Formats: sequence, C-alpha cells, structure tokens
Amino acid sequence: MGRWLEHTVISNIQAPVDQVWKVWSDLEAMPLWMSWIESVRPIDESTKTLPDLTEWTLAANGFRFKWKAKILERIEAQKLNWESVGGLPTKGCVRFYPETETKTTVKLIVSYELPKVIAPLMEANILGGMVTNELQANLNRFKDLVESGYANTKT
Repeated sequence: MGRWLEHTVISNIQAPVDQVWKVWSDLEAMPLWMSWIESVRPIDESTKTLPDLTEWTLAANGFRFKWKAKILERIEAQKLNWESVGGLPTKGCVRFYPETETKTTVKLIVSYELPKVIAPLMEANILGGMVTNELQANLNRFKDLVESGYANTKT
C-alpha cells in the first residue's frame, strides 16, 4: 500500500459560474490548459460532456500514464468529485463558488497514491511543491481560457 498525497489550488475567475462550469465540463479540451494531460477521452462516446467514465493520458518528463476516471458526484455549477478506476490511483474534487454574478472562485483538490518509497520525495518542500505549482499554473491557464470567452465558442 502506498501513501496518498494531496494538493489544493484556488483561482478567482472573472466570469459567471455557469460559464466556468461549461468550460470545465468540456473534458476533451482539458489538454488546452492542463500541461501534463495529453488527452481525455470519453469511454461512452454517446456522452461527450461530463461522461461518467473517461480515459486519461498524462505525459510529463518522459513518463506516460493512462488511467480511467469515474465521476462519483456531479452537482451542476457547484461540485464535481471523481476517482480513478484503474491505472494511476487518483481522486479529486473541484468546487465552484459564485462570488458575484460575474466572479467565480474555483477550488481544485487533487490526490494521488504513490509507493511509500517514492512518497517522501513528493513532500511539499521537495517535488510536491512542483506539483502544487504546476496545478496552480494549470488553473491559471483555465482562468485565462474562461476569461478569453472560450465558453462562447462552444455550442
């Protein structure tokens, strides 16, 4: 059994919560703003937006991992919980907090399990800080994508 590590990042986005949710819901577009994610593919081709089961490919620093993720809880424009069902052990939650009609706070929590031998290297003061920084950079790119009007280009 390994050790679970968790990272939390937050961003304030100048857009209504429905627009923020719409961009997040476009899972196949995640590689546009998540640098380590190479692809997200719905397993059930008939459900393109927020399918219950997706296949993810992560490619970073010469490593490539694939896994399937299942949505456990979906509350539109509020909350999305997921966990992996094979491959890389991961789980997470993203929350959407409408601060005003034109401002939304997004809080992303990502957890993953590493073998106990590797886990100490990922502590916050070593490589774990790099993961948190990368997740924050991803969320900042998401913010930029939302604020650029990307949701308006999707039907």
